[in-house]
Amino acid sequence: MAGNDQADDFDRARKIHRVLVMHYVEGLSQAEIAKRTGLSHPTVNRLVKEGHERGYVQIKVTSPLQPLFEIEQRLIAKSSLSEAIVTPSASDQEDVNLANAGRAAADFLLSKLKDGDTICVSGGQGVGAVIAALAPSRAYDVTVVPATGGVQGKYFTDVNHLAAQLARKLQGRAFQIHAPVFAASRAERDVLLQVQSVREVLARARDAAIALVGIGSVLPEESTYRSLMPQGVKGKGELARIGAAGELVAHLINGDGKLCAYALNDCVIGLTLDEFKAVPLTIGISSGARKAAPIASVLKGGFLNVLATDEATGSLIIDILKG
Repeated sequence: MAGNDQADDFDRARKIHRVLVMHYVEGLSQAEIAKRTGLSHPTVNRLVKEGHERGYVQIKVTSPLQPLFEIEQRLIAKSSLSEAIVTPSASDQEDVNLANAGRAAADFLLSKLKDGDTICVSGGQGVGAVIAALAPSRAYDVTVVPATGGVQGKYFTDVNHLAAQLARKLQGRAFQIHAPVFAASRAERDVLLQVQSVREVLARARDAAIALVGIGSVLPEESTYRSLMPQGVKGKGELARIGAAGELVAHLINGDGKLCAYALNDCVIGLTLDEFKAVPLTIGISSGARKAAPIASVLKGGFLNVLATDEATGSLIIDILKG
């Protein structure tokens, strides 16, 4: 009896194998298999299902984009990200790679955007790259507001200009903030935050459904943050001493993603980091080797739901997070 059972199982396994090869390798439909083998269509269906249950079928997807998907999954696994968007590092020029990441982030933004949403934005080249790539197929009834104060002399990357550009692309409405990104002192900041127009803009930013921000480097001479620092504020040596690793909505954070003990952090006109983190969907965009450490610090702080970057930068971020 045992021998007969084994023979029956072998015959059934052979029949399952034959059907699976015809279906998945030869590309025949179940109806075609039934016709060719003389089995009924329900029997073929049961054999295919049983083949799956026995583990005979393993589906493997190969793609030239597989390395990018692997970096995305590793970034998600090592952070609080719900989504990572990694694009090819197609050039040695950072602005080219940033533009590619911006296009991918723009597509993602449109996939999440709904009429009635408020979007708060920071200044910077990363946000500019997203807006430049944005190509909506319809108008959106949305409001765009700054997440921080503005910067004199940097028109194309200033938060007010970018908010207006994003609203124009989406055919929505924009609010401007009439205050600098940094006050001269904490007392002056407190006064500016009570100005009605400033207070109303930041209240809208706190209620935003989506935040779109860049991530700044702080130590290199060409870093955006250093160019924003008011004259007379201590520079690179002081930033290194306090362990500054990156900038997010004009706040300095250290390598562990914690707010630095730095006087200028107390002078920011804008959302606090806690207020920023409370926005339901926070999207960060940044690219380049000098941005890897700042991005890693932002991820360690758990500030982002979504990150858009390029392949080379993503690999560097993973190395830092592993270390």
